[in-house]
Amino acid sequence: MNDTEHAAAPAAPNYRVAQFLTSAAKVSQCPPDIGWEVAFAGRSNAGKSSAINSLTHNKKLAKTSKTPGRTQLINFFEVSESQRLVDLPGYGFAKVPLAVKREWTKQLENYLQNRQCLRGLILLMDIRHPLQPFDQQMLEWALQAAMPVHILLTKADKLKRGAAGSALLQVRAKLKNHADLVSAQLFSALKHDGHKELIAVLDHWLTDTGVDQVTA
Repeated sequence: MNDTEHAAAPAAPNYRVAQFLTSAAKVSQCPPDIGWEVAFAGRSNAGKSSAINSLTHNKKLAKTSKTPGRTQLINFFEVSESQRLVDLPGYGFAKVPLAVKREWTKQLENYLQNRQCLRGLILLMDIRHPLQPFDQQMLEWALQAAMPVHILLTKADKLKRGAAGSALLQVRAKLKNHADLVSAQLFSALKHDGHKELIAVLDHWLTDTGVDQVTA
């Protein structure tokens, strides 16, 4: 994790001004490892790009595709000179050679465990299919690095309110042993629901020199 005792924490950003910065095929090609970053990760069909676009109120910012796994680059979006949102490649994508999957597994693990300016991980899961094996792997990598994780149970509009609430409680119960680092919430990019909770977490991670988790 990043040591920012000697850096002044920036102000909370305005996510609506987010702009594409650059893409990287490998961790070695990422922007300089300084400032504050929050990464968005999730399975290919979890609605990751849609969530970023909903948050920033810019439906063209993060590229979405009807073909899961089209995004295979690490995409950086700048919200200030020192603060970035990062769109990680959708993991578990189909129709990709095994060698490519293995390389991206290595790159994702490298990024999560060694990127010093990374403040936290937003992990997106389809509320109807949470905590799949790939999700568990991402959680394990983050926990090994003592990195806070905030789970977005996406597509919450696909379930009735009661069922969605029940799914959230079940996920929180399964992760209660890691409550100091892992939190969760409901989210719907279609309905633009869940922004307030998400922004509270992002603001904390992108402005605080500490790494304490926010309870959502």
